[in-house]
Amino acid sequence: MAEDREREVVSSQFGGNLRRHRRAAGLSQEEVAALASLHRTEIGLVERGRREPRVGTLVKLAAALSVTPLDLLDGIVWELPATSEGRMRVEPPEDE
Repeated sequence: MAEDREREVVSSQFGGNLRRHRRAAGLSQEEVAALASLHRTEIGLVERGRREPRVGTLVKLAAALSVTPLDLLDGIVWELPATSEGRMRVEPPEDE
């Protein structure tokens, strides 16, 4: 259950980052989809945190927006505690 919540939080953060960079670039979802060779519905699902992109999709999205993949992963942190299982968490971006 905690893993599902973790995934939701990370997907939401990624989607928000994608939306923010898309809007800053002055592009519609359709335009980003065309530049990244993806379907517009894929962009909408990712922005709403309903779908997690694969690595190839992450790279395509970053290129379409002229940002780095790290820009789209802003605020997503993997913690590796002393125990055997790590966990992801979201940090607010430094500029907020």
